[in-house]
Amino acid sequence: MSVEPVAEPGNEDAGEAAVTAQSLRYYAVAPDVRLNVRSGPGTSYNIVRVLSYGAKVPIYCQTPGTTVTGPYGTSKIWDNIDNGEYVSDAYVQTGSDGYVAPRCG
Repeated sequence: MSVEPVAEPGNEDAGEAAVTAQSLRYYAVAPDVRLNVRSGPGTSYNIVRVLSYGAKVPIYCQTPGTTVTGPYGTSKIWDNIDNGEYVSDAYVQTGSDGYVAPRCG
């Protein structure tokens, strides 16, 4: 016997949202760094807030932007950590020099 999930009207994306929330990973910001969070993927964008020492951030998606050199190398990858909030991947310990999340867009 096979059981098929039944979607409730108007709630078709609920299962996908639950999976995304469960698989979201947080990454450590470089030690001893108060990291600027910007409104877009580059140093020319406004600073919207500053992360405290020891912060961990989610990465919802990543996009190319201004090249930045930080504790984890030189990178043009910017991490989207919230709606309209980006940090340079050169300051986030992802364990990779490449993309670890889907591209934004």
